[in-house]
Amino acid sequence: QVQLVESGGGLVQAGGSLRLSCAASGSSFSSYTMGWYRQAPGKQRELVASITMTGTTNYADSVKGRFTISRDNAKKTASLEINSLRPEDTAVYYCNAAGGVRAYWGQGTQVTVSS
Repeated sequence: QVQLVESGGGLVQAGGSLRLSCAASGSSFSSYTMGWYRQAPGKQRELVASITMTGTTNYADSVKGRFTISRDNAKKTASLEINSLRPEDTAVYYCNAAGGVRAYWGQGTQVTVSS
């Protein structure tokens, strides 16, 4: 069992930056692929970025070059550095831990970008 708690969201002007953090509790954190998803009002939840247990990263095309995902297995944390924010990045951002048939979600953190 893994519990995830996100933090770091907020209101920021376009062009600004935020750093989202995901703190995990439970065992086997290092074996999970960690992901950040987002869901804007009226839209489906979408994958923003992911990082495997070996550090391989993957990004949605819309965020490449602006978002950076990282993890610290010793601290059981995953982070998402967000730069050059745009109004269309406004969404609730969720942390996800996936391994085998198991997947865990955090409660989400709101990111709002004003133009």
